[in-house]
Amino acid sequence: MAWRGAAAARGALHLFDWPGAGGADMQAYDPRRHHALEGYADDLLVLLDELSLSDPVFVGHSAGASIGALAAARAPGLFGQLAMLAPSPCFRNDPPDYHGGFEAAQLHELVCGLAEGQAAWAQAVAPLAMGNPERPALARGLADKFCRMDPDVALHWARATFLGDVRPVMAELGVPTLVMQCRDDALAPPAVGEWLLRRLRSARLLRLQARGHCPHVSEPAEVAQALRQHGRWRGED
Repeated sequence: MAWRGAAAARGALHLFDWPGAGGADMQAYDPRRHHALEGYADDLLVLLDELSLSDPVFVGHSAGASIGALAAARAPGLFGQLAMLAPSPCFRNDPPDYHGGFEAAQLHELVCGLAEGQAAWAQAVAPLAMGNPERPALARGLADKFCRMDPDVALHWARATFLGDVRPVMAELGVPTLVMQCRDDALAPPAVGEWLLRRLRSARLLRLQARGHCPHVSEPAEVAQALRQHGRWRGED
């Protein structure tokens, strides 16, 4: 398969890096394939097909949640459940029915800022995304990860993430979905979770006590506990 990311298994937990990020093989990254989140959804489907997992729960954070939704809408049989952590199918406000948190001009400025300088962009965006200002080491760690990405890959990823819109696929998604939102999330306001709850066929909304956009980093124990408690939920109330 074309995707050859670093993977690790801990019991029933499988971890991997998206092409172009982390420890993934840079040869797996294709700027044409990965100019939009649909290309990453292709990779996810290939991975799940090769792993042949039984009734898996896919946990996707932020844009990863959108990638999971795109993949599950196309091949629902490969998924048992989705767990969306701090999701945002569209960061752009689209009144009167959708409040994504940003105006279109703000998002374009955000992407242009990355094109002008990755290090300065990382230093500005990491504290916004991480939140928890009383724990500055968290933001420094996130900024460092941003800076490790290849500049061209980072720019393409930012365009796909912040300028994309995967809202149409949500109405097609039949896989039971757990939506986990955080307090004081500067990138995904509460209205996003409420919108998802109305649009998804089978969904549950869980509001975490964690603050910021990266609860798996700032409060991993709470996220793990939430997944353990809700992991067997299949949409039955």
